[in-house]
Amino acid sequence: MRGLSRRSLLGAGVGAAAGLGIAGCGGKEPSGAGGSGPDKGGSPSTGTGPATPAPTEDAVRLIGDGSTADTGRQPHQPDAPVPLEPGQTPPQFVVFSWDGAGEVGNGLFPRFLELARNHDAAMTFFLSGIYLLPESKKDLYRPPNNRVGASDIGYLTDEHIKDTLENVRRAWLDGHEIGTHFNGHFCGGSGSVGNWTPAQWQSEIDQAVRFVTEWKTNSGWTDLDPLPFDYSKELVGGRTPCLLGQDNLLPTAKRLGWRYDASSPGGRQTWPVKRKGIWDFPLQAVPFPGHSFEVLSMDYNMLANQSKNSTKGMPSRYPGWRRQATDALIAGFTRAYESNRAPFFVGNHFEQWNGGIYMDAVEDALKAMAGKKDVRLVSFRQFTDWMDAQDPRILDRLRGLDVGQKPAGGWTAYLKTA
Repeated sequence: MRGLSRRSLLGAGVGAAAGLGIAGCGGKEPSGAGGSGPDKGGSPSTGTGPATPAPTEDAVRLIGDGSTADTGRQPHQPDAPVPLEPGQTPPQFVVFSWDGAGEVGNGLFPRFLELARNHDAAMTFFLSGIYLLPESKKDLYRPPNNRVGASDIGYLTDEHIKDTLENVRRAWLDGHEIGTHFNGHFCGGSGSVGNWTPAQWQSEIDQAVRFVTEWKTNSGWTDLDPLPFDYSKELVGGRTPCLLGQDNLLPTAKRLGWRYDASSPGGRQTWPVKRKGIWDFPLQAVPFPGHSFEVLSMDYNMLANQSKNSTKGMPSRYPGWRRQATDALIAGFTRAYESNRAPFFVGNHFEQWNGGIYMDAVEDALKAMAGKKDVRLVSFRQFTDWMDAQDPRILDRLRGLDVGQKPAGGWTAYLKTA
């Protein structure tokens, strides 16, 4: 392994169906799918505030085989959150998250890292563990209720694993969160994650962590820089494939010390609660322009209600579908922003379905939200920090507001009575 330094570790290549009937991402993903400043009531808008000094070589502590390293406090994190004061307007939190988080040569991972940097946003990247496991070593994966090495998403090529490592490294250094999307993405049949026991979830998580923390051993690429975080501390939440299996995952997540789970389907735009001691952050039903039903706030669900089972629908319809997807995200955001200020959660994959219109929709929607008063574009971890800092009585009062319901008498009057 070449000598570790601030430049090598932290610089090179890094700085520069209908309505709710469809839940989450598809049964089988295509291969490789995968306002700023603080206020009195919470964190700064994102993790891209004043830069934290880069750790020196002496401050880097390699972990295990050197696949990961403890480099100290994560850069670009907001100030510690503080409780809302009585009568204070709550921030509008928005979390953009990515399932799989593999870079397969289409440039989508770096595209959205750049977008986030330009708009003072932090995001959550749910990394699939097998995206760091060479296909030649796939027999190391023992998925519950499935044959050895099986996966319903494709293994990445060696070059795409290296690209993914580079972008995950950059994401963490830019202040984003690295969660987990587990491994093989099994959504159907007897091997579905929906049928897994808590013990089987434990096995799946253990393997996902090993694939991230032992990628050097598994690949032999000992000359590459480590990922600059301790995954045992970084990993505090995830999202299950196809939004299945949360009930049996939660006991295991609790034992592991996880703080949230983002696997619930069909959530409403209201303030979150805890399930089994874990914050439950569901994808949400949002207005779907031109229809009487609502759609989940995820790219796959937009597609399923536009081109059904095809990722390559009629190109002549792409412009209209892009506008519809964009408008659905903005409608969900606006409904919360102008009423109960419930956090807005958006799920995505790095995909090029229907000509890439859903990626364009996410970019257009983020740009429409960024910079508005009280808006905070944060990661799930940062939002969890804020929730944990709040007075439970204030949170209970916030939960008293239904979808689209404004506080009676305005925020000053409503929260003064908490």
